[in-house]
Amino acid sequence: RRWLVAITLLAGLAAAVGTSAAQPAGRTFATLMEAAQILMSVTVPFLGALLVHDLRGAPRTARLAPTLLAATLLAVAAGLFGVLVCALTLTFAPAVSGADPWLNVGVLSVGGVLVQVTAQLTGTALGLLLRSSVIACLGTIVLPMGLWLALGAADVLHPAQAWLTPYASAQNLLSGRMTLLAWLQWTVVLLIWGVGLNAVGAARLRRVPAVRTGPGEAS
Repeated sequence: RRWLVAITLLAGLAAAVGTSAAQPAGRTFATLMEAAQILMSVTVPFLGALLVHDLRGAPRTARLAPTLLAATLLAVAAGLFGVLVCALTLTFAPAVSGADPWLNVGVLSVGGVLVQVTAQLTGTALGLLLRSSVIACLGTIVLPMGLWLALGAADVLHPAQAWLTPYASAQNLLSGRMTLLAWLQWTVVLLIWGVGLNAVGAARLRRVPAVRTGPGEAS
């Protein structure tokens, strides 16, 4: 898990630096944040899935809330790391265009943190719902992106992407132009993936007996 944390943070750093080098003419806080936060949001939910998976071997009296809180705080830390990395990158490699490179920096910073929180809660939900931690981790990529692609396949379904998929919500959060409608769409996505699925997973976990290991299995 330490390696997973390191990979996540290095991915954010590499995305910010790489985007800055590849797009000097369009180097802004917004472009760096989109690259860094989106890439980190791929592996952040793996941590959530692994954290809640430990509860399967715990007694039924074990509380889920502290684990969800710990997972959320990890996501917040990852989001803030992305903000810091992007800010430092833009400071040491200033924009070459005339546009304000720091436009909407406050909204983007909040949006970056919320992207990671949404991704993390998706990971905890699938970790609760799926027995295999490996499948749960893969599911955090396949299920949200699969739904996003499916809804984008038909024009009539395309508007539902913003209401039902974390990726479309992340794009809005990292656009720096969050309207009242966009905030409402993110709230719906959070209620589905972050609240609803975790509630179903928590109910399912309470019905599943704790996995007990014998003396020879503990090693």
